[in-house]
Amino acid sequence: MGFMRILFVLITNITDDMAINDKDEQLIALLRNNARLPVSQIARHLNVSRTAAQVRLEKLERTGVIAGYSVRLSAAFQKNRIRALVMIKSPPSNRPTVEAALARVSALQSLHSISGVYDLVAEISAPSVGELDQVIDGIGQLEGVVDTQSSILLASKLER
Repeated sequence: MGFMRILFVLITNITDDMAINDKDEQLIALLRNNARLPVSQIARHLNVSRTAAQVRLEKLERTGVIAGYSVRLSAAFQKNRIRALVMIKSPPSNRPTVEAALARVSALQSLHSISGVYDLVAEISAPSVGELDQVIDGIGQLEGVVDTQSSILLASKLER
């Protein structure tokens, strides 16, 4: 109920092949808002021909700027889920093992390497506080995790 595809864009370690211009940025912004937008509408928004828009989109996919497409859950579905940020401390030697284990956690929404006292931050989502608690406990028990600190997300003020 209420599912909508969205764009998943990776723009890290950009090579010359991945260099993008203002029109590319505009195209990415359009797709972030609605990844199902027809190429003809993309062309109108960019003020280019349909063929030019299609070629530009294919180039962004081919060069890896657009890594794929994903699903964005509706606000109506999300409002009944409990989300949390889990700060994770893990020595560098254990990081690959910890990251691989976290990738298998179905409640994991995103995982980021961060600076500071903690090394990683994970966003997790569960249908209830009890299930969220189990996930957080499971993360704390992973081999290579030294410490965790969790914060429940109360409200999202802006998401793109």
